[in-house]
This record gives sequence, C-alpha cells and structure tokens, in this order.
Amino acid sequence: MKFRNRAKMAWDIIRNKVDSAYSGFEKWFKGGISIFQGRSGHTLATNETIFSAVTRLSNSMASLPLKLYKEFTPVSTQTSDMITNSPNQNMTSFDFIRTMETIRDTAGNAYALKEYDDKFQVKALNILDPTKVEPVIEADTLELWYQVLGDKGTYYVHNMDMIHVKHIHGFGYKGINPLDVLRNTIDFDREVRKFTLDQLDSSIKASFILKMATHLSKEKKEEILANFKQFYQENGGLLIQESGVEIDPIQRNFIDSKVFDVEKITRSRVAVVYNMPVYMLGETDGVNYNSMEQMSLDFVQNTMIPIVRQYEQEFNRKLLTRAERLRGLYYKFNVNALLRGDMKARGDFYFKGVRSMWFKPNEIRAWEELPPEPGGDKLYRSRDLAPIDEVEKPGKGVKET
Repeated sequence: MKFRNRAKMAWDIIRNKVDSAYSGFEKWFKGGISIFQGRSGHTLATNETIFSAVTRLSNSMASLPLKLYKEFTPVSTQTSDMITNSPNQNMTSFDFIRTMETIRDTAGNAYALKEYDDKFQVKALNILDPTKVEPVIEADTLELWYQVLGDKGTYYVHNMDMIHVKHIHGFGYKGINPLDVLRNTIDFDREVRKFTLDQLDSSIKASFILKMATHLSKEKKEEILANFKQFYQENGGLLIQESGVEIDPIQRNFIDSKVFDVEKITRSRVAVVYNMPVYMLGETDGVNYNSMEQMSLDFVQNTMIPIVRQYEQEFNRKLLTRAERLRGLYYKFNVNALLRGDMKARGDFYFKGVRSMWFKPNEIRAWEELPPEPGGDKLYRSRDLAPIDEVEKPGKGVKET
C-alpha cells in the first residue's frame, strides 16, 4: 500500500471518519474509555513490588533527554519538536514516554498511532489501548500490519504508521506480558498476605494470664480483673504479684517471620523478570557495591540500554525517512543522565577528560548547566593546558598558531 493511502487510513481512524461518526468505536468512548485511553492494570495498583519496579523503569526512561542529532549535533525539525515536547495534545514528552513504558511493562506491548496533518507530516502520536490491537501478517506481501478492533468493524494499520515497543517474544511480533510470567508469584504473595491478615484478625488480644489458687465466683473474678486493670494503668505497666496469684505474660508473634522471606522471594522474582538489580526494589541483603556509581552503571548497562535502543530504533525507522537517515539524522536518548555519579567521581572524570582531550570545557559546563566561557570551545593538551592548535617551535619555546 502506498504511503499516501496508509497515511489517509491512519488519519481516518484518528479522526473517526470511517463508516460512521465514531468509526465503529462508539462503545469505546462511553464511560470515559476509548482505544486512546486504555485501562489501569489491577495488579499494578495492588502489588507494591511490581508498582515499584514499573515506576523505576518508566520514570528512568522518561527522564532521559531525547533529541534529534545530525553527526553528534542536535538539530530541530517539526517532528523532533513534536516528540521531544508534546507528542499529542494531551501529553508532554515525559508523560508520553512514561505511559508507553508503563503499558509495555504491564501489558507486554505499547502502541502509539501516528497522526498526520494535511501535508502528511506526523503531527501527533496517540497511545492506544493494547487490548484492542493485534499484530498480523498480510498473506501476499508478508508485511506486518496491526489489527485494530472496533464494535462495527476491524481496521488495519501498516507497521510504519504504528510505534510499537514490547518485551521479548518468540515467534510472531507480540511481546510477552511480564505479569503473565509473574502470575504464580503474584498469586502466592497475595495468599500469604491474606493468611497473615487472617492470623492478625483471629489472634488472641489478651496479654496476661492470671492464675488464682482457689475457685472464685463470677463477681469476685470481675472485681479482681478490674483491680488488675486499674493498677496496671495507674502504675505505668508495673505489676505486683501477691501470694496465691500468678501472672504469666502471653508471648505471641503476630506476624510469622517467614512472611518476610516470602517478600524477599517476591522482590527477587520481580527483579529477575524485569531484568533489573534487586536492590532497586529495596532488597539490600547480599548486595555489594563499592559506590553509587557502580550501582547506576549496573542498572544502565543491564536494564536500560536494551529498552533505550528499542525506542531509538522505533523512532528512527518510523519518524524519519530513509533520505533523512542517509543524511545522518537520528534520535538518541542521553543515558549519561543516569550516570552522573557523585561530585567526587564526576570531578575526577571531567578532570581526566579535559587533560586527555576528550572534552572541551564548555561541553562540561553545559552538562553542569553552566553558561559557556570564552576559549572553552577548544580541546586542551595536558602539558600546560594550551589550546591544541597552538604548537611550540622546537628549541625556542615560542608558540605559533
């Protein structure tokens, strides 16, 4: 299918121009729910471990600066301004990326439909409900399409008109839902919590056992009990054991210590499924890192880089034309935002970078959000920090440019 026809189809779905005023999607808009809104996952709202993991991943992804580059230099176009500032009329770039990553981590797949303007330029990316989208292969061309299900019809969107980020998958193009992988862990964790709460509700609330040497009437028992309570309250918890009376405290463990072992297992399994360090979920036992920088490096290298690369390739393939890519244009997230380290580590890194001619001083000042300084746009050599284009004349010590 030609690009113009694909763009028109995507435009018609967005603008609800197919078949009726709502294009067969009218039931989806009732009650405030539509294909562009989605639904909150029940598990995400009831399991704090999974909520913590998804929050960490989505916030980290959304916090990375995203820019369009040409040969390492940021450039600006209509599309790049859209994706880096307001991908659609309801979201900032931060909210868009965070929502896409949240859906990817709770449904396995996140979809955003490209919306075109009258000149067939991408003007918006609209997030879809993942339960209404299914990847399919066209029989003749073997091209990937996305089947969008409506109440009065089924619509098909070409893969170049749909941003699709997903978890790993086997055969096919649909990512595996991490919550399905964690289903047994979630159910086990929920049952243990329920059992613990039931124990608390059914536990004995008494704190002492009073043993009397003789049998007493009901009235006498009530009198002794009232005196016991009054004496305990008036003397700050101090008790006097009289002859013929034994006072034994009741020892109870309201929460079985094994419950905490179950929580550790849950955190460990969630961390493994989401491919993130377990310390990110609050588990510190057995964690051995010499510095915060090493911890951040572990998270970035093993967790964030594959996710970042997937987003970058989706944007490069579907938001740039082949001609633009051949001219050297590409989208890139700056993962260095997660690797700043502490002040001492950063200072040492910058110091070595300047003296070894990796960085220009103004580049470092830009990273630290400081204004540029005159002369800071040159590389300096380490001998006396002179500009690299100044060379001493042999034997005279006089510099020439």
